[in-house]
Amino acid sequence: MTRSPATPLPPPKARRRLRETAALTQTQLATRVGVTPGIVRAWESGRTTPRGRKREAYARLLKTLAEEEAARQAKQKQQEQQEQQEQQEHQKPDEKQESAPAPVPKLEPESKPEPQSDAKPAPEPAPEPAPEPAPVALTPAQAFDALYAFSAPALVRQTFLLTGRREQARESVERAFQAAWERWPEVARDRDPVGWVRATAYEYALSPWQRFRPRHRHPEPPPADPGDRTLLNTLLRLPPRHRRTLVLYDGVGLDLPETAAETEASTPATANRLLHAREAVAGRLPALADPQVLHRRLTELASNERLRAAEPPAVRRGGERRARLRTRAAIAFTVALIGTTALTVRTAPTHYEPPVSPGQAVRGVPHRVAPGALSDEELELRQKLRDQMQDGPERLLPRLE
Repeated sequence: MTRSPATPLPPPKARRRLRETAALTQTQLATRVGVTPGIVRAWESGRTTPRGRKREAYARLLKTLAEEEAARQAKQKQQEQQEQQEQQEHQKPDEKQESAPAPVPKLEPESKPEPQSDAKPAPEPAPEPAPEPAPVALTPAQAFDALYAFSAPALVRQTFLLTGRREQARESVERAFQAAWERWPEVARDRDPVGWVRATAYEYALSPWQRFRPRHRHPEPPPADPGDRTLLNTLLRLPPRHRRTLVLYDGVGLDLPETAAETEASTPATANRLLHAREAVAGRLPALADPQVLHRRLTELASNERLRAAEPPAVRRGGERRARLRTRAAIAFTVALIGTTALTVRTAPTHYEPPVSPGQAVRGVPHRVAPGALSDEELELRQKLRDQMQDGPERLLPRLE
């Protein structure tokens, strides 16, 4: 069976523009589609893509908004044309009146004002206020450095709660920011660039391929405080999805729809994961049954560790170096593929060679008998043949008579 092609959708920027042009909020659009506002935010940022019936409903709604916008623009254009025509019609009689010669007024001699001894001096004009300085436009590198300096330390602490490894948390955040630098125009226009980087860092940190790295085989020293060590071990025993939901909701402070959108799950599923995670933590640490106390302890656990983050220029240079290496590897692979293809074409056979048929046994043929010992006459004849010259004038040549 063949699957039907998915309904096409405009780019994420066009989706947001259509919604804003129609004066709709994310909540209103989510109500019309039948999803949560967090999922709509993820669709407009490009982090997730709708599927199935939701995709079809979202595509129909966007198409309707686009048609309404085109109708409004056509109506506005028509009104502007009508206004221009009316202005031109009003200007025609005015031009006729201006073309008639106007009467020249008589000039009277100006009367000089008499000097007044008690006249007060005119007040000086008030100084004009100085213009406000225009906002300085940041370069892409400066904007990236500002975002990194603002959010990187907190993201490293949050990722440490997911992995329990300091170097892995730092590397995950750096990889996420390097990916953001590669797609900086898209990330810079996102309404929540920190959320974009956080989702990428969490995905890299919780990747199942991390367990195959040599660094993962050597455990890092646990926290010094026994309470922090117990809490961290409890978090690491949770399933990755429950752990991520707990950190986002009780650690970062996101609401339930935003947590569901970032974890790409429905709101009921996210609520169930949160409840199971809280029950698991409270079962081992009853003092953390209160969500406020749990939030405070998670913050303290992340703050007590000495977690460092690299400098923004180093992260940018690392991302650019990684991009250059990937480009060179792609070029080398392409060249090797082209060379292999050319060699195959050069050495491949140009005609069909039928396979050799297998041998068949032939019956009725007598077995081959090995020759026995030579007799005296045969030995004498062989010696005579060896002694005679094989070429030369003495050799007899056949002639026709």
